[in-house]
Amino acid sequence: MKELAAKTVSYYYESDNACIILGDSFKILRKLKAESIDMIFADPPYFLSNDGITCQGGRMVSVNKASWDKIEFSKQTSFAEKHAFNRKWIRMCKRVLKRDGSMWISGTLHNIYSIGMALEQEGFKIINNITWQKTNPPPNLACRCFTHSTETILWAQKNDKKARHFFNYQIMKDMNGGKQMKDVWTGSLTKPSEKKEGKHPTQKPEYLLERIVLASTEEGQVILDPFCGSGTTGVAALRYGRKFIGIDNCEEYLQITQRRLEKIHNERKRF
Repeated sequence: MKELAAKTVSYYYESDNACIILGDSFKILRKLKAESIDMIFADPPYFLSNDGITCQGGRMVSVNKASWDKIEFSKQTSFAEKHAFNRKWIRMCKRVLKRDGSMWISGTLHNIYSIGMALEQEGFKIINNITWQKTNPPPNLACRCFTHSTETILWAQKNDKKARHFFNYQIMKDMNGGKQMKDVWTGSLTKPSEKKEGKHPTQKPEYLLERIVLASTEEGQVILDPFCGSGTTGVAALRYGRKFIGIDNCEEYLQITQRRLEKIHNERKRF
């Protein structure tokens, strides 16, 4: 995996098919080789940490995730600064993405509209707007609006006439009982069994990333997650014979990622 770094990068963990890097994604992305990545999945900060409350396990808890999700913006410049943040990391991801590669970005109403605009401004074309419908969302405690039960996942490619993104149509059709798969995906939140190695406040379920990996990559290709958190993207990548690069600025989360990747590595060795 070291061949993908144009400059010296200190790896937090490395195996034959995966590496995770502790540090600022903006700084690390500059060190990766241009057009070296086949697919990117990103779950960037949603900027949800506003001191509100939600329900978790039947208990009232704070919506605050961590410092990475709570950036102090002034009222006058909050949107401009958040949008500049999104444009910056998307621009840096574009540099490392291959011409025929594609990028998936997950978000909620708090950031997805900025991301959609940023994608177009930075030279991407949106392929699909996936709605992930959660079967067991937390209830709305305030009872002043509808229960938030969906997230949006944008799938995009470079806006280049010669670009040809990969889509495994047949596998998606087979997974959907022989019918064309639609852009609404329904499923539960992350299972407790997937959090045995440690918890992350916005951890995505494995089935979601497995579908994304299978839909848009082939075996042996390289997948990057610039905000990898607890490593679900890496788990899906290794499980299906892809290579993985993950970046995060929180060592606690990378410890979880490492344990999960080692577990998948040991499982594959047994078969």
